[in-house]
Amino acid sequence: MPHLSREQVRDIDRRAIDEFGLPGVVLMENAGRGAATAIQQHFPTGAVAILCGKGNNAGDGYVIARHLELMGRTVTLLTAVEPQSLTGDALINATVAKRAGIPITTLGNACLADWQAAVEPAAVLVDALLGTGASGAPRGNLATAITAINAAKTQRPSTAVVAIDLPSGLDCDSGIAPGDCVQADLTVTFVAAKQGFSNAAAQPLLGTVEVVSIGAPACLLRSAGLITAKAASRSRTHAGRL
Repeated sequence: MPHLSREQVRDIDRRAIDEFGLPGVVLMENAGRGAATAIQQHFPTGAVAILCGKGNNAGDGYVIARHLELMGRTVTLLTAVEPQSLTGDALINATVAKRAGIPITTLGNACLADWQAAVEPAAVLVDALLGTGASGAPRGNLATAITAINAAKTQRPSTAVVAIDLPSGLDCDSGIAPGDCVQADLTVTFVAAKQGFSNAAAQPLLGTVEVVSIGAPACLLRSAGLITAKAASRSRTHAGRL
């Protein structure tokens, strides 16, 4: 399985936008829809709580909420920041979720007990707190949210934990968690597995890893060594038969 570093991930996103003209919001939509499908396949029942931070990983979480609701799931968004403080594509999707009437609770600097009470009703917890760009130990309310996720899993082992792109608190490149880190049952990662996933120390934190497409063109993925010319040819042939 190919692995990407933090910079390689950013480069694929940049090239998809700048060279191919794919808007970032389209890439986020593809990622979130694919992640929602993966969550539905692995954990098809029970209420879902999606914990969102402040970057594009949070934007993915808002897209996931919308698509899970379309699949008939009961979804709640728990946010570490006010949704209106987001920017760019994340703000667009937070606004859509709010206008769609998906329940959003902003916890901000709430205490651990409040975060724990908020996640308690959910059978599935989705970690959309920190993405591949994060480095160092999580701090403040993000660390509190991570603690609440892990405590829920300890107290109720049947609770499923899904990390989006990577478990929050895990370094993308090193696979080391310098502080609090989500312990996932499933990691839905975009484009390719991340470099740090190959570190044995990361394995207990990742759970099952499923790679989801963001819709980047095959020629871009091929140039990054993520697919072969033969695989791309098979994909085009299959598409032509639909």
